[in-house]
Amino acid sequence: MPAMPGSESELPTATGTVAGPAPRRLGLSARQGLAYGLLGLPLAFVSLPLYVLLPHHYAREFGLPLATLGALLLAARLADALVDPLLGRWIDRRFRRSARSVQGQGLLAALLLALGLTGLFLPPVRGADALLLWAGASLILSYAGYSLLAIAHQAWGARLGGDEVERGRIVAWREGAGLLGVLLASVLPAWQGIAAMLAVLAISLALGWLAWWRSPQPPQLPAAIAVEQGQVSCWQPWRQPAFRGLLGVFVLNGIASAIPATLVLFFVEDRLQAPVAQQPLFLLSYFLAAAIGLPLWLRLVRAWGLARSWLLGMGLSVAVFGWAAALGTGDLIPFGLVCLLAGLALGADLALPGALLAGLLADTGERDQHAATYFGWWNFATKLNLALAAGLALPLLAWWGYEPGSRSPQGLQALGWAYAVLPCVLKLLAAAALWRWSRLHHIHHRWSSR
Repeated sequence: MPAMPGSESELPTATGTVAGPAPRRLGLSARQGLAYGLLGLPLAFVSLPLYVLLPHHYAREFGLPLATLGALLLAARLADALVDPLLGRWIDRRFRRSARSVQGQGLLAALLLALGLTGLFLPPVRGADALLLWAGASLILSYAGYSLLAIAHQAWGARLGGDEVERGRIVAWREGAGLLGVLLASVLPAWQGIAAMLAVLAISLALGWLAWWRSPQPPQLPAAIAVEQGQVSCWQPWRQPAFRGLLGVFVLNGIASAIPATLVLFFVEDRLQAPVAQQPLFLLSYFLAAAIGLPLWLRLVRAWGLARSWLLGMGLSVAVFGWAAALGTGDLIPFGLVCLLAGLALGADLALPGALLAGLLADTGERDQHAATYFGWWNFATKLNLALAAGLALPLLAWWGYEPGSRSPQGLQALGWAYAVLPCVLKLLAAAALWRWSRLHHIHHRWSSR
């Protein structure tokens, strides 16, 4: 039965079903939503350039082996991910002071991010050993800035509150801006060069931070609660079975999505043998379809709820990538359709998991106290997904006999299976885990009536 505004509803927690507070109504305007979400645009530059462009860039421009690149990305990402829960706990303590304190630290993080990515894509050194050392240091700097800024931004959105649909809208503003950032990062390197991409990153970071500064602020905690908040361990989220289960779903689904993102340029260039000028168009159509599909997923959330809508997105992704496995040389139009449908499914992966986590925080009463700690672990899982995709898929392809530029039947077959079939298997496992999680924790369509 839907909870009415101002009432209490029965909510699942780690120990069973208890009475929880009704969702805090927001009513954010489009202008306010954009002011919050705009920072997602430059933050999205970190995911696509690092896991789609960087391996391809370093392999083509500097001749570094795929296995070496995969190992570097895996090591740097794992080291960075281990710090995220501690960063989340630290950001919660900054919230304890004030929201403005969090935004001030975000400005420093933005500067670190811009410097790190510039050094990574425009290295002043040559030679394999020097390049690896420089790239490792640049990755650490980039990740430090990105992690602090992303966790603070995500926790800010969760602390704003709202019912199930409003939480979906908050995440959709952030992820919609992120998709625009991904689109820019997809086309700028091919059309204007790496330097142009980095210039747009720096400008959008400045504009995004200024918009965030002017966006609605989450409510300040009472002093007594704020003091209690500072005494909680960063391991607090792991005491919630619902969080552990949702994180497991997120990891499985994230690896399934990250593998084709890592391999797509190799697949387009070698398996489909598409002209170089057409390659950015596939990425553009993929992310554009995801952006256009966000309002559709929000409409489905109204009717079906977050969990069931996400399951539908997973099913669509499996159907599409199962078809992609059969594509080969010259199948450019069918692959364009694959990109559109897979992009539509991506919209569900972007908007719905974060909204589920925000709802879980509200249900357990930890939204206003430990949101950043939870999102620290969430970002740890995000980076683990990407690191495992690059660190496992690239060396595995090399072991199976695939090399960039290869036309051997064995290598192309390995590329097709790694790009399309393996993600389908992982998506099916993620869907089964989500279905079990939603039943185990009694997650159903629940949002405040209007």
